[in-house]
Amino acid sequence: MIDMGGGMRGVYTAGIYDYLLDQKITIDYGIGVSAGAANMITFLAGQRGRTLVFFAEYSFRKQYMSLANWLKEKNYLSLDYIYSTLTNQGGEYPLDYQAFSQTTCPFFVVATDAETGKPTYFSREDIAQDSYDILKASCAIPAACKPYPVKGRLYFDGGVSDPIPYKKALADGCEKIIVLLTRTIDYVKAKQKHMLPLSWILRKYPQIIDRLKHRHELYNQAIQEIKKLQQAGKALLIAPSSNCGVDTFTKNKEAFLNLYQKGYDDGSKIAAFLA
Repeated sequence: MIDMGGGMRGVYTAGIYDYLLDQKITIDYGIGVSAGAANMITFLAGQRGRTLVFFAEYSFRKQYMSLANWLKEKNYLSLDYIYSTLTNQGGEYPLDYQAFSQTTCPFFVVATDAETGKPTYFSREDIAQDSYDILKASCAIPAACKPYPVKGRLYFDGGVSDPIPYKKALADGCEKIIVLLTRTIDYVKAKQKHMLPLSWILRKYPQIIDRLKHRHELYNQAIQEIKKLQQAGKALLIAPSSNCGVDTFTKNKEAFLNLYQKGYDDGSKIAAFLA
């Protein structure tokens, strides 16, 4: 299973995972990018409904994401609030780390090295109780967030360097892959907008600037290659029929619930693919 994330659009895959939990469908391999990694670890922990609460309730708090956060800390998304304050033991809705740790499914989280611009594939061995730094690193959207430190290195969002890590899954021996998109299937990614201000904000990270300039090429090429794999029966692409008005930083509860329901309904496609 590959989850590309996509900020608040991730509420779509939250619905897919809840369907899988309801149907007791498991996966043999998981790799997530940004919000996709956070959604997937909650699924592996078996916590039905947890991810929806984060999107449809917690995201409206200024501590979660707000201009005030960015002005104060240069983090529009407060990654420490999301993945420590709320998620740690004693938090408002902690991750069931014990349940996650008892699973054996290989699990990888993609982040982008801020210095080299190359993807890093963290594994479950990089996670411990109340230590979810790799999730924070994978979700650190350039300009909206500062790079997040993990083991002495700084990282940005995994989607900058490997938006759909299907090659990693195939290299690891997956014969069939399920790819969860949060864009519509016919979406074609355009060139990064506002490169001039982005380049100034990210001037300390020239490799990240270069990656952003070419990210659309990576995404569009990946989609085309995965479609070929799907035609050969080796892949399943699941994508919403519409985004219901949800984008990376959307705050609209009705839209979240509508997109979540689309995900839940589309979860049946996985059951058919695995049958």
